[in-house]
Amino acid sequence: MTIQRVATPAGAASSEPQIFASDRGLVLSWIERAGKTTSLKFAERNGSGWSAPVTAASGDDWFLSYADVPSVMRLGNGTLVAQWLENINPIREAYNLLLSYSTDNGKTWAQPLMPHHDGTESQHGFASLVELPGNTVGVVWLDGRNSEFLDNDPTSGTMTLRYAAYDAGWKQIADLEIDHKACECCQTSAVMTADGVLTAFRDRSDEEVRDIAVSRLEGGKWTPATLVARDDWQLDFCPVNGPTLSARGRDVVAAWFTVKNELGQAYAAFSSDAGRTWGMPIRLDDAGSLGRVDVELLDDGSAVASWVEYAQGASDVRIRRVNRSGARSAPITVAGVSGGRASGFPRIGRRGNELILAWSDSGPGEDGQLQVQTAVGRLPE
Repeated sequence: MTIQRVATPAGAASSEPQIFASDRGLVLSWIERAGKTTSLKFAERNGSGWSAPVTAASGDDWFLSYADVPSVMRLGNGTLVAQWLENINPIREAYNLLLSYSTDNGKTWAQPLMPHHDGTESQHGFASLVELPGNTVGVVWLDGRNSEFLDNDPTSGTMTLRYAAYDAGWKQIADLEIDHKACECCQTSAVMTADGVLTAFRDRSDEEVRDIAVSRLEGGKWTPATLVARDDWQLDFCPVNGPTLSARGRDVVAAWFTVKNELGQAYAAFSSDAGRTWGMPIRLDDAGSLGRVDVELLDDGSAVASWVEYAQGASDVRIRRVNRSGARSAPITVAGVSGGRASGFPRIGRRGNELILAWSDSGPGEDGQLQVQTAVGRLPE
């Protein structure tokens, strides 16, 4: 497979790409900054390239992080859904998660909704949107309502993982805790399987082991978290490097980052029972990794995964094909990137046999301004 760069739809001072695929196509979203104003924009991939960018939301009071990324998705009925973060107390790094939707292709947007109602000045972010049956929406996020430690409350001082759902009329119909002690600032992921919603996140044990876990929504309740793999990665802080999922029916693939023997490594694993059990971890990188993974399940049950390879002082966005037997294709280098936080998390998506990649990188100018870049490849028939 050959990867070719294509003209990006994103403007100058853009970063934080996200990709969502639906029955209607593929949506690439990103943020652009102009002075004090931040805008969430998106474009869609069609047969002739990228559509003209559309602004979903903008404001001067946004919480911005290279890892906690706004996004736009399109439901099967055409409704667009956006999520972004509103700064409420910069000193405490407190912010609200806001959702909005558009039924006219982004011309107008509904008044923003908040899926959380705790009223605390705390973190509410790292959200994952998922389409539910009947063109309805679910959202998973990290919630800091219990993150302040209180002497009289032994269950306080933890970051929780929560879930909300909305019906077709945008009435909230669920507000549930998934896990009471998650890693504080690793991305979440959520997908719809044939058996219901599956979410992945970095768990946090009382012994500070921070391995990747999943939970399933069954009968209106979330199952206790179970590990994708037992990495036994113990550390006293958040690595800011969450997992990703991709699903087709009951087949699921997960990708994640961990450190073993003081070396960063990226892995993938497959499940054929909607995330109840997982096969052996398959290493993605060759010499070392900064993580920042993504993964896309293919029609034949294999997957294409992306990660940032880090070796001999250089950082590259790479992809390779893996299957559940453990077989791996040769890696393909998509682009060299800076290894710092600014380059963010590369994303991959699929539209038919076309593989789409997006990442942030500094342009050729002297100011080193970030801009979202895009590339495409053709999957074998």
